[in-house]
Amino acid sequence: MIRMLDCTLRDGGYINNWHFGRSKAVNIVRKLESAGVDIIEVGFLDQKFASSDDHTVFNSAADINRFISECSINPDTNVVAMIMHGSFNVDDLPEAAGILKGIRYCFKKEFVCEALEMCRKIAEKKYDVYLQPASLTDYSDLDIIDLVNRANKLDIKAFYIVDTYGLMRREQVVRYFYIIDNNLAAGVPIGFHSHNNLQLSFSNSQALIDICKHRELYIDSSIFGMGRGAGNLCTELLIQYINENIQPEYDLIPILETMDESIMPIYSVRPWGYAAPYYIAAINDCHPNYATYLVDRQTLCIRDINSIIKSIPREYRHKYDQTLISELYNQYQQCSIDDSAVLESLSRLCLEKKVLIIAPGKSVSTHSEMINNFIISNSPIVFAVNHIPDLVRFDRVFVANSKRFKEITASGQEIADKMICTSNIKENDHFCAVNYSSYLNDDDAISDNSGLMLINLLIKAGVNDFVLAGFDGYSSDSQNYFSDSLSDSVEYQKRELTNAAVTTYFSKLRKSTSVTFLTPSKYRS
Repeated sequence: MIRMLDCTLRDGGYINNWHFGRSKAVNIVRKLESAGVDIIEVGFLDQKFASSDDHTVFNSAADINRFISECSINPDTNVVAMIMHGSFNVDDLPEAAGILKGIRYCFKKEFVCEALEMCRKIAEKKYDVYLQPASLTDYSDLDIIDLVNRANKLDIKAFYIVDTYGLMRREQVVRYFYIIDNNLAAGVPIGFHSHNNLQLSFSNSQALIDICKHRELYIDSSIFGMGRGAGNLCTELLIQYINENIQPEYDLIPILETMDESIMPIYSVRPWGYAAPYYIAAINDCHPNYATYLVDRQTLCIRDINSIIKSIPREYRHKYDQTLISELYNQYQQCSIDDSAVLESLSRLCLEKKVLIIAPGKSVSTHSEMINNFIISNSPIVFAVNHIPDLVRFDRVFVANSKRFKEITASGQEIADKMICTSNIKENDHFCAVNYSSYLNDDDAISDNSGLMLINLLIKAGVNDFVLAGFDGYSSDSQNYFSDSLSDSVEYQKRELTNAAVTTYFSKLRKSTSVTFLTPSKYRS
């Protein structure tokens, strides 16, 4: 028998920091129940998270039971929550009495002994215990058999195959199933939690459905595959497959309604799903957060991302290390050169002239007349950042981003005498270049922000009076640039961090330098 477990409110929460809003979260639970989904995961139990009624991370079982009571669903509905090892003291769990039926306990390989002891305590409190060994690909076959044998000594509800990094191919999933099936106590269901880095979540689930004949099989999914990076198996796809190929057990319409009403508005602002960087991480057996870090830099083309990921030492690939990937990124970008001649040239160019820097914010198009009037009235030296302006004249184009460099050079425009590139751009063989590492910022969130690097460069060339246009700052939607071709995929939280870091940069800069924002900007304050 196949059982569906929907984890939208838990795994999907990585997209919006679990801030669904109380009414939306309540509606999602009601719709899942209406659709007939067997198990509803309502979120995390986490005592370290600063939770509120609008989040689906809860500090206590009482908070969860209060939330579920607001949902007004059938008391027999199977509701579960997840505990990540080390985030919640299970001694604080009360005896199971409310509608919260089960606890999914997730742990890494190095914490097996401690985690199993926590699971024993949870089971003694009469909760269903779902054993979730994160990244089963980290385990050898003997490790898995040993873990199953230990689990057999506990009272568990299910033993899961967890594809944390979306690395598993069909043959691996099938092999893991048979190893577990041949050693797990009779009657204990096997579960499958996948991620879609290789777009195999759906087909791998079908493979398990085909071979699991003598046990219950639990399959995790989320509405529209909501989940960080490449996302998860889609609940709506799984429902349709089961209805058509096994038995018509679920109602698809409530899921589609939830997708339309609650999930798509989130997706439109903070998208997720299959993408080349997550594919590259998966085929190199790497944690997807490495790809996320590199994508969020917004400076790399796909060839660069592939090169950096391939350079990650194998022993670090499954355990995300931000310090390591930051160091590898910086090493890849740095290529030291002597740029003293360029600095002297810029100093002469800008001598006794106003300097206008045009970043590619949306205000460049909405305020083009204002910008042109300023240029006509003041005859400034105009620097464009990472783009060729269509609506205003410019004197130089500064590029510190290999992704934008490719776009500009592919445009076919003859600007060789106006281009200034940083030395990290490896394709640059005939444009004026400056030393990349000399103009970085200390804050990692904005270390290689191209607009700020240009300001740092010009300050070194003797400029101390700047007029800025197109420095809009990240908005809450994806409409950050004057051209759709420049759109980004930076997550909402990263946008807010970047806005704050750039604002701090300008606050410090004003102590020694004149800065005027010609167009609207979030960095004014």
